[in-house]
Amino acid sequence: MPRKPRFHLPGVPQHVVQRGNNRQACFFAEADYLYYLDALRTAADKFGGRIHAYVLMTNHVHLLMTPDRDNALSEVIQSVGRRYVRYVNTEYGRSGTLWEGRFKASLVQSEAYLLTCYRYIELNPVRAGMVDHPGEYRWSSYSANAQGAVDETLCPHDEYRRLGATRAERQAAYRALFRHLLDPGLVTDIRDAVNHELVVGTSRFKDEVEAMTNRRTRMGQPGRPSKKSNDRQH
Repeated sequence: MPRKPRFHLPGVPQHVVQRGNNRQACFFAEADYLYYLDALRTAADKFGGRIHAYVLMTNHVHLLMTPDRDNALSEVIQSVGRRYVRYVNTEYGRSGTLWEGRFKASLVQSEAYLLTCYRYIELNPVRAGMVDHPGEYRWSSYSANAQGAVDETLCPHDEYRRLGATRAERQAAYRALFRHLLDPGLVTDIRDAVNHELVVGTSRFKDEVEAMTNRRTRMGQPGRPSKKSNDRQH
């Protein structure tokens, strides 16, 4: 079965998931998380990607990133993956693959769903039962986005900046978003979109992406969009 083509839309955020091979661990010690984040910063700067949110779980990674040019997303993730695998194999005397196939990614509509995706990513340790609050988990962007910790990995998205006129206002408004857990339906939508490499957004946004990319954006759409869908006016 041929691989599904990537979405290449510079300037549109993407939610990325990369899992350990066979769901096995890919982080084993504090130094491993720090090394991964250093590799991520370096690759994002080199290839043109802005990281807005992340969480490093024991056996997988979630990122929210805006690529600034074609292929930037793939170049960032591939660079980080190769560098990190070399590090782990050397550090732990192992060989072979670490990641499960290629990474998954879904487009995220900025205006309607971006901050929801921020929350989805940073709440992952809570949903996994590892902590009671995202601020208790060290290896995520929550401490920077919500509490003002310095994190050179991150580049705030414009939607985040609109939360307030000052850093303190933005952080307070962002913390307020976490007073309630995400709606289970939204969690399912975001999870399905990234697992099937589709789109998180309104119906109109999905129609527009289909017209631009000639790719399906929804679950339950076999094959390519019809010409009628492509010709639809908005």
